[in-house]
Amino acid sequence: MNAIKIQQVDLTGQYQAIQQEIDENILRVVRSGRYINGMDVSDFALHLSQYTGAKHVIPCANGTDALQIALMSLDIQPGDEVIVPSFNYIASAEAVALLGFTPVMADVDPFTFNTDVKKIESAISTQTRVVIVVHLFGQICDMEPILQLCRNKGIYLIEDNAQSIGAVYSFSDGSKRQSGTMGDISTLSFFPTKNLGCFGDGGAMLTNDDELAKKLSMIASHGQSERYKHDIIGCNSRLDTLQAAVLNVKLRYLDNYILSRQQAAAYYSENLRALSEYIILPEISPYSTHVYNQYTIRVKNRQRDELKFFLSQHNIPSMIYYPLALHQQGALKDISRTRVDMTYSEQLPGEVLSLPMHTELTPEHQNFIISVINKFFT
Repeated sequence: MNAIKIQQVDLTGQYQAIQQEIDENILRVVRSGRYINGMDVSDFALHLSQYTGAKHVIPCANGTDALQIALMSLDIQPGDEVIVPSFNYIASAEAVALLGFTPVMADVDPFTFNTDVKKIESAISTQTRVVIVVHLFGQICDMEPILQLCRNKGIYLIEDNAQSIGAVYSFSDGSKRQSGTMGDISTLSFFPTKNLGCFGDGGAMLTNDDELAKKLSMIASHGQSERYKHDIIGCNSRLDTLQAAVLNVKLRYLDNYILSRQQAAAYYSENLRALSEYIILPEISPYSTHVYNQYTIRVKNRQRDELKFFLSQHNIPSMIYYPLALHQQGALKDISRTRVDMTYSEQLPGEVLSLPMHTELTPEHQNFIISVINKFFT
């Protein structure tokens, strides 16, 4: 088994399973010569709208651009505050800071890794204009109370949905919505390791608001309302036609990819549950499905780094997402604000460990990973 290569993410294996469809789409684009804003881009926007239920999909160059453009569309002013979770990748807070707004950090729940309404509410001030929630690792934040809070306070809500496309949220009345379709704007990344990933960089913004959709489209295209007529300051952020051609194929398989990840996660959990003295398994909330962009455990008793090293000795990769809370990052610690303690955002970086998770993961691979983890603790 040691001779079998285990990967954190197996992009090559995923490509090989759909190689003919991908190659045909890429070759068709190359032969067409329409490398910028070709038909595949508008087709993908339509297909993603149909998949998610979002009224408008505006493709762009990457997920960070999507966050920046979303913030630019909301007419907030330098110095205004934007709440972001501190246990998170830097992109959301970085986009806030780049535009001259003030990132205000919210703590997270230690079991779902997502921020919640109480932690957001404690971070709100009279200067708060936007809340960015991040649906981390594949599971949706508890949106119903967050939506109500933002409506009551007149605060914009942006969903960073880079890791959780395809997850489904259940409201108390029994209705269901896809992740990224509940806030004012949602942002997506199609980075290759995402559940829906292209062969480079790619992103999109989703909204149900007609006016916001128009503005987002203009900002992403140099502020143009029509060609060479620039009504507002914008930027240049486009999804390449080649990437859209790849995404059009992969979107057809997304539900299958999600099911594969859910099955792999269930297998991990079933076979690691006996180690509850040593590790905490990912928690599935009652209001959201989980699409497992990552399968992230918490390692107790300060043994995370030792376990990670032990796995590496057996040629098993693992990743730490994320090793430092955002309010402790050098780039942000002097410009961000915290109004409450960041207990879990500071604790989790020393405990979390993401195990291999991808669509090509087999029970044979998982059995070896599980056996090595068991060997370490027992």
